[in-house]
Parts: sequence; C-alpha cells; structure tokens
Amino acid sequence: MTASVLKDDMDTFDYVIVGAGSAGCVLANRLSEDADVSVCVLEAGPRDWHPYIHLPAGFIKTFYDPSINWCYSQEPGPWTAGRSIFAPRGKTLGGSSSINGHIYNRGQHQDFDTWAQLGNRGWGYPDVLPYFRRLERRIGDGEEQFRGRTGGLTVTDIGWSDPLCDAFIAGAVSLGIPRNPDYNGATQEGVSYAQRTIHNGRRVSGATAFLHPAMKRGNVDVRTHAHATNIVFDGKRAIGVRYSKGGKGGTAQEVRARKEVILSGGAYNSPQLLQLSGVGDPALLQSLGLKVHHALPGVGEGLQDHYAPRSVARVKNIKTINERARGFNLALEAVKWATTRRGILALSPTMVYCFWHSGETTESSDLQLTFTPASYKEGVQGKLEDEPGMTVASWQQRPESRGYVRCRSSDPFEAPIIQTNYLTEALDRRIVVAGMKLARRLLASAPLAQYYEREDFPGPDVQTDDEFLAAATERGTTTFHPGCTCRMGPAESSWAVVDDRLRVHGLEGLRVVDASIMPRMISANLNASTMMIADKASDFIRGRSASESAAVGTASS
Repeated sequence: MTASVLKDDMDTFDYVIVGAGSAGCVLANRLSEDADVSVCVLEAGPRDWHPYIHLPAGFIKTFYDPSINWCYSQEPGPWTAGRSIFAPRGKTLGGSSSINGHIYNRGQHQDFDTWAQLGNRGWGYPDVLPYFRRLERRIGDGEEQFRGRTGGLTVTDIGWSDPLCDAFIAGAVSLGIPRNPDYNGATQEGVSYAQRTIHNGRRVSGATAFLHPAMKRGNVDVRTHAHATNIVFDGKRAIGVRYSKGGKGGTAQEVRARKEVILSGGAYNSPQLLQLSGVGDPALLQSLGLKVHHALPGVGEGLQDHYAPRSVARVKNIKTINERARGFNLALEAVKWATTRRGILALSPTMVYCFWHSGETTESSDLQLTFTPASYKEGVQGKLEDEPGMTVASWQQRPESRGYVRCRSSDPFEAPIIQTNYLTEALDRRIVVAGMKLARRLLASAPLAQYYEREDFPGPDVQTDDEFLAAATERGTTTFHPGCTCRMGPAESSWAVVDDRLRVHGLEGLRVVDASIMPRMISANLNASTMMIADKASDFIRGRSASESAAVGTASS
C-alpha cells in the first residue's frame, strides 16, 4: 500500500461535520455512538481552552475576542439609525454555546406546531419534546413529562437570590403577570428566575456536554483551525470538504465523506459556505464570479433575529453588579468564585425572565423581557456602567421582518453580508414599542420603588409611540439569536433550502443541521432548540426513532 493511498484513506470518514458549535457537538456525539462509524469535525477556531469560556461571567471578555469569536458586523438597516450592529458568533469548540449567556429556553409549544403546519412532517411540539428531554439533565423542579434528568446538558436554576430581582418579580406580579415555576414546562407565560447551562459555577457548553465525551471514543477526529472553503461535489452528490488548515494563508486540505457532509456552521456561515460552493441564487453567484453548481434561491434568505431595546433605570439604596464588578469588590468576587464557585462571576448576564402580551396580537405571549441588576454602556452587553443601574431588555418573540446573508465576494475568508432588516414590518414596530412601554411600567412598579431612582433610557421625555420607536432605533440591538437562512420546507416552496429530514433540496449526501433550518423564529433564545435540531437530525441520519436511540443516547452523553 502506497503512502498516498494511506493518506487518502486516513482523510476519508463516514461523516464530515462542518462546525463544532452547539449542533455539531451534539451530532458528533450521537453519530459516534456507533463504533463502526467514523466522524470528522472541522472547526475554524481553536480548542475551547480559553479560561474565560468556562467562567460564566467571562462572556464579557469573549464578547469581543476575535481569537474565539467571528466578531461579525451587520449592515445598517432601515430602522437602526444608520448603525452597524455587532454580531458575535462563537469560533471555538462549542461555538456560540462557549461564549453565550448560557440561558436555557426552549420556546413555546406553538412555535414547533407552526413549523409542522408549514409542511414539515414530524416537527410539531409532540415530535420535538422527546429530544429536548433526551438532551438535558435537569437539576431542579420540573414536571417529568416535560423535563429530562439523564442527558448530557446540565440545566440548573440560578441558585442566587437578589433583592432587586425579587422586587422585579413582585413588580411583574403586581401588574398581573403570574409567577411561572418552569417556563420550559407546560407553558412559557409568566415571570421567574432564569434557567441556565451552568453547573458548579462553570459553563456547560456543547463541547463540554457532548463533544469532549465523544472525542474519547476513538472514532471522532476533531480538526481545529480548519476553515472550510467549499464543499466538494461529484455531480449532485457531496463527497467532501476543502478547508484551509490555519485559516487565511494556511495549507489547503481536503477531507472526504463516504456517507454525508453535514453543515453546522450556524445561520451566517452555513449559507455562506453553500454559496461559496455554487449552491444558491444563480444571480448572486454569477455576480460574484462563482460557478453555479445547483440553483437554490432560498440559500441565505429569510434571516430573522430578535431585536431588543434595553430600558435602563438608575438605582439607589442597594449595590448592583456594576459596583460589585470593579476594583476591590471584583477581587473579592474572584476569590469567592475560586474557592466556592459562587458569586457574581458564576452568574448569567440575565437573571429574570418575563413572558407576556403586547396587546398587538391574539397569539400567546409575544413579548420576552429580561431583567438584570446591572446596566451597560450604551445598552451593549460587555461594558458595564460605572454608576448603579438595572436593565430590562424587551423584544418581540416572533418577528415578521426578514433579511438575508450573502457572500460579499468569492473569498471564503471575507465576512458575509449580514442584513437582518429589523423592524421593517409594521407589526414588529408596534410590538417593540409595546415592549418598551411594559418595561417602563415594570421598572416603575411599586415593589421596586425603594430602589428606583429615575429612568435613564429611553428617559421621561419619551412619551409617544413615535418617540419610543425612535429610541428603539437609536439603541436597540441584537439578542444574538440569528436563524432561518437555510429554511426547512417542502421542495415546491421557493424559500425552502432543506426538506423535513434536513437534506438539501436537489442534492445528495448533504444536510444542514443548525439554527439556519428554522422556517420561522421561535419564542426563545436559540441554543436549546439548536441542540434539539441536531439530536433529531442524528436519528434521521441513523434511521432511528427517538425511542430506539434513547437508551444509547442518555447512557453515552
């Protein structure tokens, strides 16, 4: 056997997964449960070695760190006051689950029922619930019919009580919003402390929960600093991936797939790679000098995200995280975390969740609000203010506005064009205004009176709907929940990219498995559902049902 044959054999696997984010980690774990199967995972970033990844409060640092973050920027939109909004995405093992706010939120039952109603068989809430349960190891309250106890993803309660948070919850109740002991259970509506993927004071990412255990099996090859540049096709069948080892200026390499190539790069990178590979809208591809391999106009179209203005009030009579995170106080918190894994360094950026109605739709709760006993400079997470503050972010759960992700050029190392088109639909503008009004009422509620000094943003001069909307366009920002750019739907739908088994329409051996396949935005942060999508996809790929693989899946997570 010649050396070249040896090399070719070594670089051929059953499955090649592009992206070691939330979806890629779950897929690698599930597919490698079969010892006879080989899996290669390509990740553009490094291993998840960075200490700030594992420190829950480290998100403030990873937020802008280009070594583990793509640090994308969105194009200015018609309702963002000419601003280019920062769009961080994880670029390391675990992907965005290694840099996010570690919140666990599944969404509403109707979100998934809507997916099914759009022609996607097997994606209603009863169909996806077994996967949510199979994935999680819930530590805390929750009805057994909704919650899992033996999965790989540890989901905990905050375990930290704060007078400001308690007062906010009481304020919500005073406005008629009920307490909800489990917003991931029978219903989402109500107010409560948040659930998160933190255990013993450390982040639980897709990598720590699923990929690292899988890497111990011997049939998983994880290649870091491996920037995918294009998919390799044999006719209409995907047979491999070309990548640059070391990123831009690195060594060109190729890995082959006997069975499938699976894209798990996320809502920005998966459509970009398809377009770079000649799969997409022919007009776009030709304008960039890219050869059209397969016409699929929906690739990159339909981008949705939650757009959130953050209302801020100044605080009196109590310390907020702003003061606790500076100087000597911060040093004390560091010692506390190092010795007990407790304190503010073990917290999420959001403490309290509230789900309620805007009054603009007849749907179930269409507003999500979050409360934090802290405030950020210009409303942007990552830079705490110097003076005491508290923040309520509010956003529309199911926006109507859609944008796109498109290659900027034929250069695979150039960031894509990201145009989210926030608030272009009139309904979205009405709901975002309603959310800001509710945030004001919550911050000024009687239970918070002893701590509430004044409204800082949008400020007391803002009173009319037009003034609220102007404030939203000036300071609103992403909630870091991009999806819907490789939408799942029937082949006859012009917007659909994948079928309800997540196979790319018109091609063989190629799937997309990540948040980009969502046909419509869900009423939640996206991490939990992205993992669910991957878990369900693993059963499609292996030809198993949830019940058939449950025993293996829970035991080997």
